[in-house]
Amino acid sequence: MSDTQQDGPAEDTPPVSEAPADGADSAAGTKAREWLTQLEAMIQSMATQAAPVARQVGAKAAELAAVAAVKAGPAAQRAAELTTDYGQRFAEKAQAVAAELRSAPSASSAADGEAPADAPVQAEGGEPPVASA
Repeated sequence: MSDTQQDGPAEDTPPVSEAPADGADSAAGTKAREWLTQLEAMIQSMATQAAPVARQVGAKAAELAAVAAVKAGPAAQRAAELTTDYGQRFAEKAQAVAAELRSAPSASSAADGEAPADAPVQAEGGEPPVASA
């Protein structure tokens, strides 16, 4: 920074906090306050007039929701019954498949000529082994 420049604001520039001394600016501020007051009154008037309409819209929405709930009740009940029936049939089929899969290794190994794991092993001569006591 050079010695000829000042660190603060120029002396001829008024600080921001000071209000201008012009009467025109004061009149503009008064006019703006009047407009804001009128605008607030208009908003309040619209809100007062719109409140009954908003209540009617809310009441109609509640009625529609009630009708939808009444109509949806039987459909939901029927869907629950169908789901129960399907679930029971599915469980029965799943148990049958599980039983079939458990018995499948015995049946497939016997068909392949292999003895099941729990069957007695035959001796070399083709005779069944003698159980020892």
